[in-house]
Amino acid sequence: QVQLVESGGGLVQPGGSLRLSCAASGSTFSIVVMAWYRQAPGRQRELVAANTNAGNTNYADSVKGRFTISRDNAKNTLYLQMNSLNPEDTAVYYCNARSFRATTNRMYDYWGQGTQVTVSS
Repeated sequence: QVQLVESGGGLVQPGGSLRLSCAASGSTFSIVVMAWYRQAPGRQRELVAANTNAGNTNYADSVKGRFTISRDNAKNTLYLQMNSLNPEDTAVYYCNARSFRATTNRMYDYWGQGTQVTVSS
């Protein structure tokens, strides 16, 4: 089992910045990918950025060049630095961890509770 707790959301003006954090605990050794997703009202949850254990990253086209995903493995924490925010970035942001369990040879997804990001003047 993996537990995830997000923090860092809030209200910010257009053009501003926020940094989200996601602290992982439990069976963190089993995590192979960590990612940020977001869900705006009336829309499906979408991938924002992902980071693999090998250090590979990928971003949604809408956030490329503005958002940066990073991990501090010593602290078991995932970050999302968000710059040049605009109202379209308003959503609940969720931390995701995908882990591999050798006993079942399966992958499992874990989610945080979400943190609200609102971009408004």
